[in-house]
Amino acid sequence: MEVILLKSVPGLGEEGTTVKVAAGYARNYLIPNGMAVPADDKHRRVMAEEEKLAHVRDRKRRRAAETLAAKYQDVSVTITMQAGEDDKLFGSVTNRDIADALAAQGHEVDRHRIELAEPIKQLGVYSVPLRLHRDVQAAVKVWVVKA
Repeated sequence: MEVILLKSVPGLGEEGTTVKVAAGYARNYLIPNGMAVPADDKHRRVMAEEEKLAHVRDRKRRRAAETLAAKYQDVSVTITMQAGEDDKLFGSVTNRDIADALAAQGHEVDRHRIELAEPIKQLGVYSVPLRLHRDVQAAVKVWVVKA
């Protein structure tokens, strides 16, 4: 039996793909749990239309992310931390600290969009990437100074 997956199923396929499965698996598990629909003409048309709408939404989000990236191009934040010898911090600067500093300046950014490979543990100037969209990235300059 062929079904169209509404959700990604590990070992079976990604959302929106058409897969061939056993009829019992489809009838008893995938369809009742809302993970798939039968792959008939009606559902194929519906999925094609939803895919078009998803592309339109994605283009809108990307345009909005590109305008935000241009806005964040010249943004820099200063975070004051206590530091010991060799400019090592007591603690570290995390994506949450950077998000709070940006919010204090009026730039609301979800902390999960701030991509720090690891927390900042020394004084200095850092260029921290912001992932605003799957294809759009901006950088914010972070100054970590001694308190």
